[in-house]
Amino acid sequence: MIRGLYTAATGMNAQQNQIDVTSNNISNVNTMGFKKDRAEFQDLMYERLNYTAGQTSETTRNPTGIDVGMGVKISGIQKSFLQGDLKETGDTFDLAIEGKGFFRITLPDGQTAYTRNGAFKLDDEGAIVNSAGYRLDPEIIIPDNVKDVTIAKDGTVTATDVNDATVELGQITLSTFVNPAGLSPQGDSLFKETDASGAPIEGNPSEDNFGSLRQGIVELSNVKLVNEMVDLITAQRAYEANSKAISTTDQMLDIVNQLKR
Repeated sequence: MIRGLYTAATGMNAQQNQIDVTSNNISNVNTMGFKKDRAEFQDLMYERLNYTAGQTSETTRNPTGIDVGMGVKISGIQKSFLQGDLKETGDTFDLAIEGKGFFRITLPDGQTAYTRNGAFKLDDEGAIVNSAGYRLDPEIIIPDNVKDVTIAKDGTVTATDVNDATVELGQITLSTFVNPAGLSPQGDSLFKETDASGAPIEGNPSEDNFGSLRQGIVELSNVKLVNEMVDLITAQRAYEANSKAISTTDQMLDIVNQLKR
């Protein structure tokens, strides 16, 4: 019966992790470019009370064995990189990736991060930056003497100069990964590559396996609130059931102690 206490405790701990993950998803339901998390669990080791196919007589064997599980543990939290809904804003520097790919962002320490949040702006030097002021890579500068900036689906950035001539200002490129779920989340809708994600593969939008760009549109969170509420209720009920298992085991131990009196 002592085993039941510890087993149910692992279940409560696992469901607390599920609630933590679900709460984070719900809190980011309106975060642009956010990718939902999914908690994954696996069973713990088993205590083998009788081996499978153990000898029960000279001519027969146990067909199943007796293996008692020791509970559950969280095995991983995986990001889902499914496309979020697209929302039209009309802002010149709002960009959405329709399909696969990440924008590259240069961090203040010179490292590169990756994001699906395309809510870009201009800094005081005319460079395209994210909401934290980190520059897009490759760097693109918009001069103050141009107008009607256009960003094509293939990432080509053009504008009209004072003579009404079209000038090309740069090329936005994207990066993809063999295993995007292996990226390390850094907050601020940014990710960094890891050994698990593999090295970034760079290319132009709309080419090969890369998505295309949509100007004046942003990608919203891919969190579905109804699904998260169902997950939240399910985790809560499972937590309560494990708590009840602990209470029941405690009552059984109390009965045993009373028999000794």
